Amino acid sequence: RCDRCRKNSGVEEMKIEKFVTGIISTNCYLVINEETKQTVIIDPAASPAYLMNHLKSEGLKVEAIFLTHGHFDHMMGLDGFLKEYDVPVYEEDEEVLQDPRLNLSATYTEGYVFTKAETVQDGEILSFAGYEFRVIHTPGHTKGGCCYYVEAENVIFSGDTLFQASVGRTDFPNSSMSDLMHSIREKLLILPDETKVYPGHMGETTIGYEKQNNPFI
Repeated sequence: RCDRCRKNSGVEEMKIEKFVTGIISTNCYLVINEETKQTVIIDPAASPAYLMNHLKSEGLKVEAIFLTHGHFDHMMGLDGFLKEYDVPVYEEDEEVLQDPRLNLSATYTEGYVFTKAETVQDGEILSFAGYEFRVIHTPGHTKGGCCYYVEAENVIFSGDTLFQASVGRTDFPNSSMSDLMHSIREKLLILPDETKVYPGHMGETTIGYEKQNNPFI
């Protein structure tokens, strides 16, 4: 399923398309520069044929893949994408990516690890598709979870850190509720209220809405 989430009217127009894929209905986002067709993929849970065909039929030029964290339901589509696109993969959750117990693939599948990702750091800027994505380290759901913030567009991809009226689970190995709440309060809620939040599951929200309505906050 694809949802067209947002379209800006700037010179270099950003379009965000959401595809819900994988066995736990994960949001995979395509961040597209409408002018150049350059594209960043965020959290490829799977690589179904309809999504791969969409990339080709739209002439999208994939430049990079970003992972918000290493759980299996956010990265098991990597092999399928990398067969078609020789692009870098960025993450901050190396330990989880490379351990089938920590990334939960041993529980839900036959087990999967990924060892070819490039590790990013808190505050690092990734420049792709004409946009600057700032890495925000948000441990809690996993030890190395992160979000990607595009300040110029008032957009953040929050993975499983912050959801609409909810927060990420912390009953997994390597999880911490205290760390998660610190990440949300000290790193996400300081963003402008109008910042649009694109989470790893369920629907979109804004920072302002979560300040007023999220029961965990």
